[in-house]
Amino acid sequence: MIYADNAATTKPSKIAVQAMLKCMENSWGNPSSLYAFGQEAAEELNSARKIIAECIGAKAEEIYFTSGGSESDNQAILSAAKVGARKGKRHIISTAFEHHAVLHTLNKLEREGFEIELLDVHENGIISAEQVQNAIRKDTCLVTIMFANNEIGTIQPIEEIGKICRERKIIFHTDAVQAAGHLPINVQEQNIDMLSISAHKFHGPKGTGVLFVRKGIPLSSLIEGGAQEKGKRAGTENVPAILGMAAALEDACKNLSASTEKISALKEKLIEGLSKISHSSLNGDRKNRLPGNVSFCFEGIEGESLLLLLDDKGICASSGSACTSGSLDPSHVLLAIGRPHEVAHGSLRLSIDEDISEQDVEYIIKSVGEVVDYLRNISPLWKDKISGKKEFILP
Repeated sequence: MIYADNAATTKPSKIAVQAMLKCMENSWGNPSSLYAFGQEAAEELNSARKIIAECIGAKAEEIYFTSGGSESDNQAILSAAKVGARKGKRHIISTAFEHHAVLHTLNKLEREGFEIELLDVHENGIISAEQVQNAIRKDTCLVTIMFANNEIGTIQPIEEIGKICRERKIIFHTDAVQAAGHLPINVQEQNIDMLSISAHKFHGPKGTGVLFVRKGIPLSSLIEGGAQEKGKRAGTENVPAILGMAAALEDACKNLSASTEKISALKEKLIEGLSKISHSSLNGDRKNRLPGNVSFCFEGIEGESLLLLLDDKGICASSGSACTSGSLDPSHVLLAIGRPHEVAHGSLRLSIDEDISEQDVEYIIKSVGEVVDYLRNISPLWKDKISGKKEFILP
């Protein structure tokens, strides 16, 4: 089996699993307890906080543990909105291709009277800092733009956007769920005020994440109860998972340069091979994208069928099309970059990591080509295109 869906989730690393097992066996006390056994767990928690802070250029007291990226996104956006509302500012800037954890939270705020402005995305899948600059108003209270897109992998000019927000004294939040452990992050150098991370995207455990909040920014609670996380996130901390997350992120950051070099070379080979399939197109900028992300559209096929047939060949991948989750609508990300509905339905996302080999990549290229040919040959729509009754959309 070839696993090429790391953007969805990654296999927990041995380092992460070992850290979790050690904690569950030796430091399973409640970190809020005053006795020695509880304080031992508290020390482990503080150690993890320091490790994660160092990985992203933050201070330990600026790190809050959450259940993952969705919770972190929600808490960051709702907190910033509350700060803005107190100052009479209710304008929020984001993009049309954010993760739904961001978009649905913004929809909630819109129903509560906030004005949400979603910037259009260029065909290459990148937002410009100039777009943000031009959209800012006197009543703008928050800019929230993802670090790297979860479907097409394009990387945004975070440092430049953050600088503009810092100069205008506007809170800048970035969803870095796809970026953490795969791209260099320094919240100070990149002018980031709030940042969301999810452990299972960099070989940590599911169900745990981080919200970085720059010191001085008021944070509102989503979950009420105990005084954990400085009173901003109630509930006994999942210490084993947090230690696993810290170990995984530290390991990823230590090996970032070497893994990026290897994965990027395989990514280029994969893009080169899939580009030879007729009437296909890479989604998003080829250069400015995550090291392991390859997203393609193939005209004349359905992404759902492509995934099922690739699974039969032992390849785990995903489609940008939401039809796999019970909807007939194509990916909002692909529509945002201008893909027509018909083409967007025939999408494939491959997200590789350092465990994949050159032989695996060659097998993926061969298998995708075979499956695309098979699906096109049984498609009446494709026959109409071949005969000239209908025009091709992709070259």
